[in-house]
Amino acid sequence: MRPGGDEICPLCSAPGPFGVVADIRKRRNRMCGRCRLIFAEAAFLPSPETEKARYAKHRSGLDDAGYVAFLKQALAPALPVLSPDMRGLDYGCGHTPTLHLLLGEAGLRCENYDPFFFPEWPAGTFDFLFATEVVEHFHHPAAEWPRMLSLLKPGGLLTVMTAPWEDLESFRTWGYASDETHVAFYHQKTLEWIRAAFGFEALDSGNPRVALFRFDGRGVGI
Repeated sequence: MRPGGDEICPLCSAPGPFGVVADIRKRRNRMCGRCRLIFAEAAFLPSPETEKARYAKHRSGLDDAGYVAFLKQALAPALPVLSPDMRGLDYGCGHTPTLHLLLGEAGLRCENYDPFFFPEWPAGTFDFLFATEVVEHFHHPAAEWPRMLSLLKPGGLLTVMTAPWEDLESFRTWGYASDETHVAFYHQKTLEWIRAAFGFEALDSGNPRVALFRFDGRGVGI
């Protein structure tokens, strides 16, 4: 269960009550009026066993052209500001890490971390960090965003890929919410709140699904 149940926003800690929003799975979600995060009620959060079983079914690997094309959406805006002397991390790399191989083809070093499949916590801090299709799985964003950012050096680059929700009417039939492990849905205003709260400079990615941030290192407390 989330601390405070569903009456405190799990990202910005704004107090409820929050409006209820149903999704395509008929789950009950709440929407925070401050940061615009839509989050699944605690009763609908999947167990770790359910999560791992679902993730194990994900398509991945260099031989999957669709998956490679998907990852390149995140790579394209980040590559121009990365250099071979940097150390990077794929945060939430999944059961078959692939992004580090694509970065290697570009002459960049990237390590892997995944809480289910590569659970050893990385040593040190990194110049860049990719979180592709990761943040929508956060049960406790107020704790999990700072934990992730503790691995990023001041001035480091964070590339986040997640599909933002646009309006409540389309959210109710949105296919992105059909995945039971997707429990935190970000609006563009949510990403703006995150930028301000965590000390980011927003860089233009040219893709609404990809947020490109420069971390100024002011701290990650909310």
